[in-house]
Amino acid sequence: MARAAAHPGWTLRGLAAALAFAGAAPAAAQPSEAAVKAAFLTKFGAYVDWPASLRLAPNAPITLCLVGSDPFGRTIDDAARGQQIDRHPIALRRMSSATAADGCQIAFVEGTSGRDTADMLRALQGRPVLTVTDSRAGPERGMIHFAMDGGRVRFHVDEVAAETAGLTLNARLLAIALSVRTGR
Repeated sequence: MARAAAHPGWTLRGLAAALAFAGAAPAAAQPSEAAVKAAFLTKFGAYVDWPASLRLAPNAPITLCLVGSDPFGRTIDDAARGQQIDRHPIALRRMSSATAADGCQIAFVEGTSGRDTADMLRALQGRPVLTVTDSRAGPERGMIHFAMDGGRVRFHVDEVAAETAGLTLNARLLAIALSVRTGR
């Protein structure tokens, strides 16, 4: 799966719209924080280049795994329904442990404690899996880490961790991040 973005402009607009909408609409019209994060999760894959050795078969799904706790419930199912990345549908998998994460391209990781989350991230370390965490669940950080900023859902990016796992993150994703940890 060397290149994931089929419609990067559309997807970037979707990410930017989710980012803007999360803080701009009246309270009654705003999507929930979980809905905004779920929308981001279904779009992040369009900004990742996985190693060529992981090229997916035509129409094979890109698998988004919820590892550990699932703070989204049906919200993530609704966000993923009908979504595609480079003609690959998004498939969701829920698992209690990172050891079952084979076949995941994206993993939202949330343990029952900071230590639990850190253990799960270590289990995924070195694998070509885009790891995503949430500041609401603790300080442990994946390659992408959700945070609230001025009442809006935003995220930090660890480009070093992504590169160590063999992933390349698109500059457009880095441009809208709150911060980017680089090796440069």
